[in-house]
Amino acid sequence: MHVLLVASAFNSLTQRVHAELRDRGHTVSVELVPGQAAFAPSRRPAHMTPLPDGRTVPAGTPAPPDGSPAEAVRRHAPHLVLAPMLKAAIPREVWTAYPCFIVHPGPVGDRGPSSLDWAVQEGAGRWGVTVLQAREEMDAGDIWATVACPLPPVPKSDLYRGEIADAALAAVLLAVERFASGTHTPLPQDTARTRPYLDQSVRRIDWGADTTGTVLAKLRAADSQPGVLDTLLGEQWYLHGGHPEDVLRGTPGDLLATRNGAVCRATADGAVWIPELRPRRRPGQPRPVKLPAVTALGERLPPLPRLPALTEPRWRTWTDIRYREQGSVGFLSFSFPGGAMSTEQCERLLHAYRDACDRPTSVLVLGGPRDFFSNGIHLGVIEAAEDPAAESWANINAMDDLVEAVLTTTDRLVVAALAGNAAAGGAMLALAADEVWCRAGCVLNPHYRLMGLYGSEYWTYTLPRRVGARTADRLMSEALPLSAVSARDLGLVDQVIGCGPQNFAAEVARLAARLASLPGTRARIAAKKEQLEQQEAVEPLSAFRERELAEMRRTFQDPAAAYHALRRAFTRKEGPSCTPPYLARVTGRGAGAETGRSETRTSGRTAP
Repeated sequence: MHVLLVASAFNSLTQRVHAELRDRGHTVSVELVPGQAAFAPSRRPAHMTPLPDGRTVPAGTPAPPDGSPAEAVRRHAPHLVLAPMLKAAIPREVWTAYPCFIVHPGPVGDRGPSSLDWAVQEGAGRWGVTVLQAREEMDAGDIWATVACPLPPVPKSDLYRGEIADAALAAVLLAVERFASGTHTPLPQDTARTRPYLDQSVRRIDWGADTTGTVLAKLRAADSQPGVLDTLLGEQWYLHGGHPEDVLRGTPGDLLATRNGAVCRATADGAVWIPELRPRRRPGQPRPVKLPAVTALGERLPPLPRLPALTEPRWRTWTDIRYREQGSVGFLSFSFPGGAMSTEQCERLLHAYRDACDRPTSVLVLGGPRDFFSNGIHLGVIEAAEDPAAESWANINAMDDLVEAVLTTTDRLVVAALAGNAAAGGAMLALAADEVWCRAGCVLNPHYRLMGLYGSEYWTYTLPRRVGARTADRLMSEALPLSAVSARDLGLVDQVIGCGPQNFAAEVARLAARLASLPGTRARIAAKKEQLEQQEAVEPLSAFRERELAEMRRTFQDPAAAYHALRRAFTRKEGPSCTPPYLARVTGRGAGAETGRSETRTSGRTAP
């Protein structure tokens, strides 16, 4: 079946649906509808005209101009239109001509544009996702599938990529299966509660009265977008992210300390850590960039205690890097907002990695317990830098230093445990490990082309080593997302762990303990040094790095290079004016058509 995904952005959920539908044999293409008004209907009457395959589309008056979303649907002539994340209404002329399914992040009867925001802010413990058919009234169509899910107290964007995405994918697959059968009758909605848009008047924090729990709920519900608008140091900022602090106290609203780029702010009964800030947009100015709080405040920040990184905290507080041991297994956990890793964050993680390698363990596990693994260099910090080219160069070298340290570790096995998505240099950081374990809900984007970059992080060594040169070239040129299962089939991933986000850390700990206890583990460790020496004799790792960085330097230093405009558009949320050709084209099971290294393996799994 051919499915057309219509979305406001090719976001994490749209990517996951795209990859999982391809895995199941469907052909998929995408049309992006960036603006609210971009999907405005034409005035064509709703009578029908046949297509060659027997289906029908509206006809009568002239079609919308080429390039309009409505015309795009006609051009694709899909069996099904599916909207995983769409902010604009689907016009009547489309949903009367084609079956159109909407993915709504709420249970049956819940309606409105801020469904998940309300659930997080009000502390709902259970939620759900519903796939319904488009009709005139928003979120009011017949129900094709609904799946419930837990809603733990974590940020909205984490939930969206975790529990909500798992439920959405299950609901989409069930709805598509039911539609394809031709025998299912969707259920009408008999109850409804339409919630208003959750605006800043409701999100506003009263620092003098709101408890830590209330402040956290508001920050978590706004999280990545839109943030909570607030006044800080006499200026207006959007606050992004929030974590509790058990020890520090002060006058409500005051800044108390900094740690790793975040600021700690006092509440009515405690304090919270805020990792990122974004200035309010000024009239006529481009959208400001979201940055680490300390970086954003700059010279405005008064003298404050700078707390240690605290990688082994003894109380509930925030830090972005932690280390712990369980028997002969070390766990180096890191969690950076949005998965982006600035020069400073890479350097701190490298320092923590070296410290972890000084410990007497046989297995070292890298990766946070939830959400993103890594998306590579921090484009926001680069964009805001006085010299973006110089900061790009510093950041990519810091990433390379980290990847090199993993590649050259020969006294233990290193496992990259991906609780969430990984892209570009972050995906290559994972591939530097001896084994890659992925939660089943992960999406991988092992390419750089969409940001106009050749790429570094030793990808020209690690990617062909995993999948072969031909498949590596295809992955880089196609620039399409991969599901965890497709990545395993290709050889990028060794183990797919089928569990929910809340259970991933415990399952990884179990598997890592078993790996450390296997009789063959010591032999594998002993062989690593010899294998690295053989590689250095054939072609040293430094040669791969030098070639990659030569390409990157040329791009960074060329003001006309596409990278600079693409970075600016990405960090300032400037959506594309049309659908990129790589998304508009029809794609199928291609991600698994060439199985690379897995052609010589029965399951693609080497972990226990």
